[in-house]
Amino acid sequence: MSDELSLPLDIRLMNLMAWVMLLAFAALLLGAAALWVARQPVFFLHGIGVTGELTHNNAVTLRANVTPRLSGTFFSIDLERTRLVFESLPWVRKAVVRREFPDRLRVTLQEHKAVAYWGIEGEPKLLNNFGEVFEGNLGEVEQDALPRMHGPEGQAPQVLLMFEALQTPFEEMDMTLDQLELTGHGGWRAHFEEGATVELGSGSVPEVLARTQRFLRTLTQVTSRYGRKSDALETADLRHQDGYALRLRGVSTLAAIGQKK
Repeated sequence: MSDELSLPLDIRLMNLMAWVMLLAFAALLLGAAALWVARQPVFFLHGIGVTGELTHNNAVTLRANVTPRLSGTFFSIDLERTRLVFESLPWVRKAVVRREFPDRLRVTLQEHKAVAYWGIEGEPKLLNNFGEVFEGNLGEVEQDALPRMHGPEGQAPQVLLMFEALQTPFEEMDMTLDQLELTGHGGWRAHFEEGATVELGSGSVPEVLARTQRFLRTLTQVTSRYGRKSDALETADLRHQDGYALRLRGVSTLAAIGQKK
C-alpha cells in the first residue's frame, strides 16, 4: 500500500481540494493574462475589409457607418454582434464576419435583390428574390418598373411564388402582370399594366394556375365574339364554379366554361 493510500480519508480529501483550488487559481491567472494581452494596443483593430455584392453600398461608407458602433480588439470583439450591425444597414441581407490576423476583420456581404415593391404604394418596403420583405430607399431601385405585391404578414414567399407561376401564362396573352394581391380572406387578385383586374379566387398555386389557364385558353374566343381583342378586358372573375364572368370595354357578358370550346 502506498503512502498516499495509507493516509486517512479526510487528509486525502484535503489534498485533493488543495490541488483543485490550485488548478482553478492557475486557470484564473491564465484567463486574466489572456484578457490583458487581448486588450493591449498592439491588438487594436486597424482595418475592416469589405467584399461581396456592393451595388447599393460602398466599402468606405459601410466602414464609416459601422466602426463607431463596434468595440473591442482583434480578440475581444463580438463577431456575432458585428454581423448584426452590418445586417442592420440598408440593402444588406447577409453578412459573414471573420478575423484576419493580426489586426483586421474581413466582412463578406450579400445585398438584397429587389424583385417587387411590397405593400401599399408609398411604403418603403421591397421584396427580394428570396421572398423576404425589407426596407430600402425606393430611389435606389435599379429596375425602371417593378411589379407590386401585397398580402398578410408572413405570406410574402407565397405571393412571390404565385406571381412567378402566373407571369408567363399572362405574358403569352400579351398581358403584363403589374400587381398581385393576396387578400385577408385568402383570395388572389391580379392587376395588369393594360388596366384589367382579374379575381383569381383562392387556392394553392396549382389550383389557381389551372383555373387561370382555362380562362386564358378561351379568352380570345370570347372576346372575338364581340369584335374585340384580349386587351379590351376590363375585369374578370374566375371564382365561379362552372365558368367566369368578364367585362370588356363597352360589353358585359357571363361565359360558362362548358360553352367555350
